Amino acid sequence: MNIRRTIKTRRAMTAVAITTGLVLTVAGCGGGGDDGDGKSEKGASSPAKTKSGEDGEDKEGEAQAPATDKVLAEVKGEENITLTVTSAVRDEGGFVTVSGKVTNSGGKFWAAANWRGEERELNKNGSSVAGANLIDNEGKKKYLVLRDTGGRCLCTKFTGGVKPGQTADWYAQFPAPPEGTAKVDFQVGAMPPAPIEISEGE
Repeated sequence: MNIRRTIKTRRAMTAVAITTGLVLTVAGCGGGGDDGDGKSEKGASSPAKTKSGEDGEDKEGEAQAPATDKVLAEVKGEENITLTVTSAVRDEGGFVTVSGKVTNSGGKFWAAANWRGEERELNKNGSSVAGANLIDNEGKKKYLVLRDTGGRCLCTKFTGGVKPGQTADWYAQFPAPPEGTAKVDFQVGAMPPAPIEISEGE
């Protein structure tokens, strides 16, 4: 009787040991799965951060990219000169400021001799855009560059001229056409007229 009880007891203990082992094994496998999932999630989050960082760099790069000037008009003419108008703004003071760039694409030095105008009053404005004007074709009016009491134009003077391959900025101020007039032609020297549209200043 004692031997049978001992055998039964051993069998019960063995069954308990096997069951406990299986439970621990399953738990171990489940824990490993969790670790694997955790690593998988970390692995998935890392590329997301990298991608986000890359996107941030791209956006930052875009923000740092130099802005290009808006071109209202561009004409080519005398002595391989290219005239670009980038802005024409009506100001509250009753005048219009026109500005842009001039590029010397020729092989010779350019002094803007033909751009100062033919009036005697403008003789002191050599190498400038003093002879420029705005033409209102609908209103049939021409607006000349504004000048001070000494005859000096309210415009750019190309001091030293423009060398071959160089680009220079310029501006000129004119009396403002009537409020309803927005489309005019900018003309200077022997350059072709450049059709531009006046915008309202802020």
